Amino acid sequence: MLPLILLLTVFFLFVGVLLLVKMHQQANENTVKYELIYFPDFPRSFQAVSLFFISDIHRRTVADSLINEVKDIADIVIIGGDLTEKGVSFDQVRQNIQKLKLIGDVYFVWGNNDYEVDSDRLKQLFADEKVTVLDNKSITFTSELGEKWSLVGIEDYSMEFDDLEGALMQTEEDVFKILLSHNPKIMEKIKEEHKISFVLSGHTHGGQIRIFGIGPYEIGKTKVIGNTTIFVSNGYGTTKVPLRLGAKPETHLIKIKNKLDQ
Repeated sequence: MLPLILLLTVFFLFVGVLLLVKMHQQANENTVKYELIYFPDFPRSFQAVSLFFISDIHRRTVADSLINEVKDIADIVIIGGDLTEKGVSFDQVRQNIQKLKLIGDVYFVWGNNDYEVDSDRLKQLFADEKVTVLDNKSITFTSELGEKWSLVGIEDYSMEFDDLEGALMQTEEDVFKILLSHNPKIMEKIKEEHKISFVLSGHTHGGQIRIFGIGPYEIGKTKVIGNTTIFVSNGYGTTKVPLRLGAKPETHLIKIKNKLDQ
């Protein structure tokens, strides 16, 4: 009979391997979460706007199943930073962008890991693929009735490249604003007078590996802080290790409507 300590060792090794397999499988799941969010100040003449939001792709290849699920539903694609990182080929980045372009026009903000690659080469890739880079810039959409909403994008907060005030100067004060910031800590700089209704962020990966529900960051969620609603995604890829536990990867189809249209 094998000694008890050897039996326990074999048992725990077996359980550990099974856990690692589960964590790897979870890290490679492909899920679109559907969100419907109402705002009292969203211009009604748009009826609704549908955004496909994907953040923190890192080393993953975007699955065809995601594209096929949302390509006839979403109006535009928003990449919330960390599209790539050191060691990811530019061919893979181009492939991911070309897939996302099948859904609609693509808008991008820089994440901290995007700066690890040749930025000039990445900018040229964006230009070739007609990706709109919101590097402390904003773009405004106008309905047939002349109502407007603006998508405001800033460079990464943790790298201190963000210029929120400069980006906001490019849009009208009273227009409905969606702020795209890779790092949700941008909330520390948002003031009531900025009149930012909605913030889209990623970066945290929902903690990526949560033990008994506890992780280094909060799980992705929507919450209201002051007059601003912030939406933080768990993200699509992983960092450091290709493993997840208790913080599943996610992409989002976010439909925004006026509260009166409930």
